[in-house]
Amino acid sequence: MDVKHAIYILSSESGFLSETLGKQYPVHRSTDGEKLLSEVGSDCTLLLMDFRQTGYERLDLIESIRSRSELEHVPIAVLFGDDMESSRVKAFELGCDDYIHRSASDDEIALRCEKLIFNRIANEQLQAQVIQANELAFIAMSDTSDLGINIQFLLDVHTCNNMDELGMRLLQAVGSYGLKASLQLRSELGVKNMDPSGMSKDLEATLLWELRNNGRYVDFGKRSVMNYEQVSLLVKNMPVDDDKKYGAVKDNIFSLLQGADARLKALENISQVTDQQQLMKALSKRMQSMMEDIDEGYQGVVKEIADVVEDMSDRINMVIQNLGLHEDQEKALEEIMNYGINKTNNVFSSGLRLDEQFKGVVKELGGFLSSDKVKLNKEQRLKLLNIVEDM
Repeated sequence: MDVKHAIYILSSESGFLSETLGKQYPVHRSTDGEKLLSEVGSDCTLLLMDFRQTGYERLDLIESIRSRSELEHVPIAVLFGDDMESSRVKAFELGCDDYIHRSASDDEIALRCEKLIFNRIANEQLQAQVIQANELAFIAMSDTSDLGINIQFLLDVHTCNNMDELGMRLLQAVGSYGLKASLQLRSELGVKNMDPSGMSKDLEATLLWELRNNGRYVDFGKRSVMNYEQVSLLVKNMPVDDDKKYGAVKDNIFSLLQGADARLKALENISQVTDQQQLMKALSKRMQSMMEDIDEGYQGVVKEIADVVEDMSDRINMVIQNLGLHEDQEKALEEIMNYGINKTNNVFSSGLRLDEQFKGVVKELGGFLSSDKVKLNKEQRLKLLNIVEDM
């Protein structure tokens, strides 16, 4: 016997109806309509009204039943006699589900009641499935919407070129979930605290800083602090009354924090590369200046050496004339002096050629190092490598 489904009977007879229907369901019988309606519980699956006897021709009871919201969908069956044949249409208009003539056998009455109960149970199950389907559809739509918010943020975040723009993009995405929040970004570029207005509140900034290393989630009432490495978010109106939404919010917001943290690290890298580029430019300029000074000094030394050698040669020639050397000795000394002068000139010429090559190397390196491009293409890299290897 299914205690979830009971039959309530309005009848002056206590015989076959209770016995026949009571084999499968609990039966509650009363001879008074108003009393019966006051006793009807949530387990009522069928109301059976026996109007076959004089005094029970009260179709207005059907209207009273249908006016009660908890009995609105409870099936109603009416047993009638020949004198109520003309009341059939009115009974259906008032909300009767089946109108059974008194000539029907006990088995037929039982089967028709069973059919009404079966239809009631089937309708309840169908309604439950419809509600469940609607809930699933709503969840699917919500998930799709949430996914769209996150994807759009991840697409937009790559265009952020500073912490202010990154923070505003993140707060806008969080706001799309109907959440009020404040944010803290931490990096080598500094610490940025902000809310959707672009301003920061000292108390919230302090709270985020103090809780930055206290785990992924720190919950207190409707507020939650969510941390992901260099990004912390304070949500002020978490949906704590809805477990599903609460969990979904945490999952989706966490993915936003991951995207923001990745972009924050990228901004740090860009800043480092820019700083290194500026440093290389400064070093290049300084190196060029030093090489120019060395080049000028080198040329001066080579020229000075050549002048000294030539002066020594002139002096030796003057001395030879007064030494009284014979012709072969003078010729031998002259050959030695000419050899020294030629060697000195060759060294000087080699120095000039080396100086020109050195100037070319410094010029090429200076061009590469002072370029505004962060990266060199393959051709430029190979050219720079060849220059370095030839030095």
